[in-house]
Amino acid sequence: MQSIEDKIKSRIYGHGRGWVFTPRIFLDLGSREAIGIALLRLEKSGLIRSLARGLYDYPKSHPVIGLLLPSADAIAKALVSNERIRLQPTGAYAANLLGLSEQVPLKIVFLTDGSSKTIQVGKQTITLKRTTPKNMAAAGKVSGLVIQALRYLGKGNVDDRVIGQLRKTLSNQDKVQFLRDIQLAPAWIAEIMRKMADYE
Repeated sequence: MQSIEDKIKSRIYGHGRGWVFTPRIFLDLGSREAIGIALLRLEKSGLIRSLARGLYDYPKSHPVIGLLLPSADAIAKALVSNERIRLQPTGAYAANLLGLSEQVPLKIVFLTDGSSKTIQVGKQTITLKRTTPKNMAAAGKVSGLVIQALRYLGKGNVDDRVIGQLRKTLSNQDKVQFLRDIQLAPAWIAEIMRKMADYE
């Protein structure tokens, strides 16, 4: 019969390197205390890494750089695991995900319909900010990402280069989704979304 530690190890291996998780993802395997002890042992063995209090990963490694930090998306998803809530990247991070900015910001904000929380991982701060249902209506869709990225850039900074970059990034299916979600965007962003969908 497998021990709790072995069961946790099997689940970690199943997800593969780069997986970020919290202890509650293992609550079906045993008590909080038993899981905490098992995770401490696995951390001491070097299998997993503690990123912050109550947050771990099964780290990826680079031959030159060494252990890599997980992505902000992976961290945010781990923070809301086992909860039926949504996340929406905002600001400079949304622009970066769409190729509109090369710089990954040190302060990343996700809108959420769950609880607000902030966590520090290395030099990066990740904040989940509770918002209204309207702001979450397009969460998980590329249209939601575009709306947030354009809000960050501002009307005066969205030129043909930005629109051209977005057109390259978006699939035909994304453009169809734009037309479904266009009513969720401010008027000036809705106009740009129509242009990107080649629909006037």
